[in-house]
Amino acid sequence: MLQKFRENRSLQGTLLISPTLLWMIALLIIPLILTVIVSFGRRDADGNVIYTFTFDNYLRLAGYNTTTPCGDTPPPCFDSLYMQILWRSLTLALQTTVLVILLAYPLAYFVARSPARRRNSLIFLILVPLWTNFVIRVYAWIMILRTQGVLNGVLGWVLGLLHVPFAPLEMLYTPGAVLVGMVYEFLPFMILPIYTSLEKIEPSLYEAAADLGANARRTFMRVTLPLSMPGVVAGTILVFIPVMGTFIVSDILGGRQVILVGNLIQRQFLDARDPAFGSASSIILMVLTLIVTIFYTRKFGFGEEIAVV
Repeated sequence: MLQKFRENRSLQGTLLISPTLLWMIALLIIPLILTVIVSFGRRDADGNVIYTFTFDNYLRLAGYNTTTPCGDTPPPCFDSLYMQILWRSLTLALQTTVLVILLAYPLAYFVARSPARRRNSLIFLILVPLWTNFVIRVYAWIMILRTQGVLNGVLGWVLGLLHVPFAPLEMLYTPGAVLVGMVYEFLPFMILPIYTSLEKIEPSLYEAAADLGANARRTFMRVTLPLSMPGVVAGTILVFIPVMGTFIVSDILGGRQVILVGNLIQRQFLDARDPAFGSASSIILMVLTLIVTIFYTRKFGFGEEIAVV
């Protein structure tokens, strides 16, 4: 029996993966199935779930409301509120991801090309903010962006020296403030994967490119960028997916005025006591994120491109 087990590689692999598989089934697959079941239910007057099969929650997300009025219009009626929230969340996630790539790539490139004795110090400085609680770091931006905050104070002082009239800017509780908070919070998650990819590039490739007559721009476009794409793709996934579902940043820096799909889900479960609609929103968020991620990876690949000078 023991001899057969030692010779059976398939059985060994199954045994090794079984703890992780059981863990995923208990904490991922079963909760996901329950969420799907609840999403087709209804809410009773006390906020409990009535287990039935209806598409009302999904139709409500799409704008067709069959249960509650749309302003002064009784149901059934059309209301684009939730579609606007989904579109706002998708747009903000895309904007955050693009800005994070533009900011992270030069910094990761600088760190990867720094002398070996300095790299650990630079990586340490990048990771230091992550030692502080996520919520505290978001609250710190209130001190920077508010009307009497640091940024307005510095601008007022500089313009005062130039004798230029200055009125404090209203930056807090705006979509721009939420975007700034998102970029700040998720920047390290883009820097580290890109840095890892850049660090692995062999210096001999740059020497070969120079020997073949490639200038700095051509070397970057045909060698550095293609070989660093695995880091860019990994960083994009690490940033885009959390931004789509987060609600802390928009709650604090948006002042509950910039509502994203994460805020919608949170309020349905905690405030409105409508777990059926909250579950439907969660499923739509997951599907939307999955579609964008699949499109992105199919469009840009996983960085398997071969450098050709």
